[in-house]
Amino acid sequence: MMDLDDLTPKKPKAHEIGQDLSKLSEADLKALIETLGAEIARVEAALSAKESSRSAAEAAFKR
Repeated sequence: MMDLDDLTPKKPKAHEIGQDLSKLSEADLKALIETLGAEIARVEAALSAKESSRSAAEAAFKR
């Protein structure tokens, strides 16, 4: 019996750290750089928000 999930097209797997890059085209590599750059910005924003929260908490408890 066939499962309906077998009929659904699968999304290509996201890049994995350490993945073989030799199989990617120049366009794919440029797109990967853009994607990773956006992900770095997202992580930096999350880190900044956590640092701000920690600083605010430390300031509140120092009183």
